[in-house]
Amino acid sequence: MIYIGNFLQLTNQQAPSESERRHGEFSMIVEAETYEAALGKLEAQIRFYRESSDLFEGACKIFCIQLLEFVQFPKVPVMMNYKSFAGDPILPFIGCSVPDGEEKSCTIYNWEEKKLEVDGYSGKLFLEFV
Repeated sequence: MIYIGNFLQLTNQQAPSESERRHGEFSMIVEAETYEAALGKLEAQIRFYRESSDLFEGACKIFCIQLLEFVQFPKVPVMMNYKSFAGDPILPFIGCSVPDGEEKSCTIYNWEEKKLEVDGYSGKLFLEFV
């Protein structure tokens, strides 16, 4: 199976200067036999990036917001990771991993007091580096 993980990250949120604090998102793709194996491979690669590069430096929290599973690569184009932002970057945004036209296919993401909320519920922490 092919798995695409979509992640949000917070870095150095304790820093006094806004210019030192970072937040962002990234995606990773991996081939694995199971969902659990895919999560393990993704976690190992994130840890590798942390140790071997400037990515995820300092105090960092990473949230896995979605793990998409595909049997094979699509034969026709598939829209992925649609996002709609309103106003300043600190405001909530609406995101759809694979928009399908259904009324409830999108999710609202918000940083509430430097913690992720997804549709009003606390986001599940995937990895934390201190």
